[in-house]
Amino acid sequence: MAIIAARDYREGRVVGEPLAQGKVDGHERQSPDAFAWVGLLDPTSEEMSACAKRFGLHPLAVEDALHAHQLPMLEIYGDQLFVVARTAKMEAGHISYGETALFVGRNHIVTVRHGSDQGHSALREKLETRPALLAHGVDYVLHALLDMIADNYFPVIDAAGEIVQRLEQSALDSTLTRAEMRELFNLRRDLLLLQRMLIPMEEVCAKLASLDLPNIDPEVRPYFRDVLDHVRRVSSLAALHREMLNSVMETSALIVAQRQGEITRKLAAWAAILAVPTAIAGIYGMNFENMPELRMEYAYFGVLGTIAFICVMLFLRFRKLGWL
Repeated sequence: MAIIAARDYREGRVVGEPLAQGKVDGHERQSPDAFAWVGLLDPTSEEMSACAKRFGLHPLAVEDALHAHQLPMLEIYGDQLFVVARTAKMEAGHISYGETALFVGRNHIVTVRHGSDQGHSALREKLETRPALLAHGVDYVLHALLDMIADNYFPVIDAAGEIVQRLEQSALDSTLTRAEMRELFNLRRDLLLLQRMLIPMEEVCAKLASLDLPNIDPEVRPYFRDVLDHVRRVSSLAALHREMLNSVMETSALIVAQRQGEITRKLAAWAAILAVPTAIAGIYGMNFENMPELRMEYAYFGVLGTIAFICVMLFLRFRKLGWL
């Protein structure tokens, strides 16, 4: 059943559930001081058409609501508002997105969710316990829904921050593994997509907070500024986390380069040390009859001592330079 909840409200209190049987087109016309709140989840085209017929929803808005993967936007169709917001959640280190479309009329607000497990039942119950706020009408319900969506961005950005800190510590402790590098690149891409989604979300909230729009009372506009502030904070944190990931990449590359330099210096030092006995042994390994010192009694031990002395001196020198 696509209809999750459908209730009539008058002066902030529930006065009925005309859609409890899932029939939208049988809903009676609302009085001026009342409104209906209908929640749909992944509706079919037939169910959406029935809802559109009952509340007079614009065909273009209905088409956008049926086809998900829209960027956040705000459109005006006569005396109705059509708002699209994107939900986000962290799943196994990956940011996944859902979509919520909202039709806001003078006496109705219809929500259409796609791919989102962020239900509105808890929010609905909370608002129903505060009829003075719910009595503001559809504009306050719109604010409450957008505020809930914006607040749910914070657990996502906090989880991303924990991953960034873990990768940063791993880069400082040792070289990032292939799996960690893959995780880093995937998270940086997810944060970029989150920023691309938050930019139009900021524009939607800014319009609701500042423009004279249908069904939005002036006294409710400051509430949308609060939502705008939340979205901007999340956007700033996403940008910060991306910068930190770039720093982690640079730090990891510097550490790898430093370790490679240390290994190169050690190899060069040992090669220099081994070059001495190799050179001397190579000279005295040549089979020439008339070579100097061949007839000396202790020449063998003298050559070995010379090799050992030079190698020890080179070893101490390279160790003092920090190459060994």
